[in-house]
Amino acid sequence: MNGIGTALLAVQTICAVILVGLFFLSRKGQASPVSEKSFQCQKEAKELSQMRKIALTKPLAEQIRPTRMQQIIGQEEGIRALRAALCGEHPQHVLLYGPPGVGKTAAVRLILEEAKREERSPFQAEAKMVEVDATTLRYDERSIADPLLGSVHDPIYQGAGAYGTMGIPKPRMGAVSKAHGGILFLDEIGELPSSQLNKLLKVLEDRKVMLQSAYYEPSDAQIPAYIHDIFQNGLPADFRLVGATTRRPEEIPMALRSRCTEIFFRPLNRQQTEQIARTAAKALNVVLTEEGVKRTGDFSQNGRDAANLVQTAAAAAALVHRNSIGAEEISWVAQMGKYTPRFEQTLCSKQEIGKVNGLGVAGYQGMVLQVECWVKDGPGGIQVTGIVAEEELETGRGRLRRSSTAADAVQTAAAVLQRQFYLNLTGKEIYLHFTGGLPVDGPSAGLAICAAMYSALLGCPVRQDVALTGEVDLEGRVLPVGGMAEKLEAAFEAGAKEVFVPRAGFDPIWQEDGKCIHTVDTVKEAFQWLWAKREEEKSA
Repeated sequence: MNGIGTALLAVQTICAVILVGLFFLSRKGQASPVSEKSFQCQKEAKELSQMRKIALTKPLAEQIRPTRMQQIIGQEEGIRALRAALCGEHPQHVLLYGPPGVGKTAAVRLILEEAKREERSPFQAEAKMVEVDATTLRYDERSIADPLLGSVHDPIYQGAGAYGTMGIPKPRMGAVSKAHGGILFLDEIGELPSSQLNKLLKVLEDRKVMLQSAYYEPSDAQIPAYIHDIFQNGLPADFRLVGATTRRPEEIPMALRSRCTEIFFRPLNRQQTEQIARTAAKALNVVLTEEGVKRTGDFSQNGRDAANLVQTAAAAAALVHRNSIGAEEISWVAQMGKYTPRFEQTLCSKQEIGKVNGLGVAGYQGMVLQVECWVKDGPGGIQVTGIVAEEELETGRGRLRRSSTAADAVQTAAAVLQRQFYLNLTGKEIYLHFTGGLPVDGPSAGLAICAAMYSALLGCPVRQDVALTGEVDLEGRVLPVGGMAEKLEAAFEAGAKEVFVPRAGFDPIWQEDGKCIHTVDTVKEAFQWLWAKREEEKSA
């Protein structure tokens, strides 16, 4: 029996050795999870290193980006206001209005650097500007992720990290906390969802972000002290907000506007876009002829347009081994890109009957709009043509459909001419036409409509280098209108010698040396200047 037992033990030992050997042999051909992870990390690190060695040429927009305040063209007043808002002892939140490509972002970057050098400024040397585009912000309504305000990665969610396995919630900072002590530049702030905007307003008031989690337990000793601090005292978020937008002020919520100082950056004129075109050509080391410069000005609405036109034209010229570009190359690029030509109207001093220059605003750009009136005998009535009766606006919070009130302003003008000037419109067919095919703000065009109808009905010629704006009521009073600065600028750039505006609401800051601006209270007063006083000057 002992011999049999010994034999069995020996067999079992041999089998065990064989099994252990087979196990180690099978494991030898398999990489451990740790080694496999290490190999994958090395592979990805190598790929990243190879990617960093690849670089394209520096974009032209980056090459010509302003590095000094003097390089920002056409925004002297806006920059002055921005300095006042951000470089003082008590910097303010700012809403920065203006069309794209006029230097809003560059100005804020440079002004922060100026503010950090000011002794009175609270911005310290390490203050930074965090830039976020509101159109790209994505957040989860469950607050799992919010790149703007910050969020909490609870243990059950991916991203909780090492603390997740311990059942500890992990707070994550958002842009408002990353901008602590500096500036949060929120581009296209008008596109920010209302739910996020309301939370942002609370942060502006409290200067901190309060986070919550169902997994946070104040008495849990495993939770690190700094996480207790965050949940109990909030994440610091003491910054100054600069919200940039291409929208009009009336499209921005009043709750936000009331917390900010509002500053406007003006559209660039032809001379300014031409200057940017020259700068772009110099950066590309190409020759841009004067004809090419002027053609670039014809199709550029902003600095980006000018730079893109020059860059594409230069690339096309380089394909045929040329180092100069002119009007032909710029015109070809504008045609291929369907660029909209700059609309410019030049006023002249000749006199015409029934034609009057009104003033309007489209976006941030003032413009001269001609009102034409023709009268003939007939059964009577007023016909209005040339206006967009209705337009649809995208407000960022849905679409807004707005109707033109020009037809109502025409009826008011007709009533004023009958009531204040005793003109008989019976048996008169009156045709009114607004040139340009644009939505016309009826109240603003009231004074111009009255003048055009009066001129056509009585045959009184009107000088074509005169422009008028103002709302008219049934008593013949001229009431204030908006966009006055843009309208005056457009009128004088077009060559107007005289402009008639409402006296009510007129700001003396708009009066410049050499500019003839007549402020009037009534339609009668405007007509006296247009006709009676002019006739007196001729006879004298």
